[in-house]
Amino acid sequence: MTHNSFTRRFVLGLVFLALPLSAVAAEIDQFFGRYEGSAEEIVAGEARLRDMSTTIEAQDKGFSVSWTSVTYKSDGRSKEKTYTINFTPSQRESIYGSAMQTNMFGKQIPLDPLKGEPFVWARLEGDTLSLYSMFIAEEGAYEIQEYHRTLVEGGLDLTFRRINQGTAVREVNAFLERAS
Repeated sequence: MTHNSFTRRFVLGLVFLALPLSAVAAEIDQFFGRYEGSAEEIVAGEARLRDMSTTIEAQDKGFSVSWTSVTYKSDGRSKEKTYTINFTPSQRESIYGSAMQTNMFGKQIPLDPLKGEPFVWARLEGDTLSLYSMFIAEEGAYEIQEYHRTLVEGGLDLTFRRINQGTAVREVNAFLERAS
């Protein structure tokens, strides 16, 4: 064996030893907990404060995600929305199907987007848990909402995007501090 061949094998060995350390992805249970934060967004030239919270916890064979968003308007009014969705593992690694209704056999399944209901799924990629929600409008146009929650020191970085017909129409970014 030549010196170059030995050096090449040695370097490749070091690379393969280092790969598992740098490619470690978060497991879903690392996201479990309650997170709280706020963000400011500009809507029609008006700054609006938005309080947000997220709870991610084990649920049957999968997990559930609950989130609340409270938007405050300049006239003192507020609007609160809360959602909870259960997810179960799919046959594809790191992709989870929503379990939002029960079929006639008692199995939890996604809603039907062709009936105007949202189709929701989740993906775990690295330290980011992403939830996607697709709506098909009556005339066939579509809208996708994306919620990307990335594990960071002390909590989650949240990015929300609403995409209508391929065009991003809203984005909100916030840090959600781990509350429990």
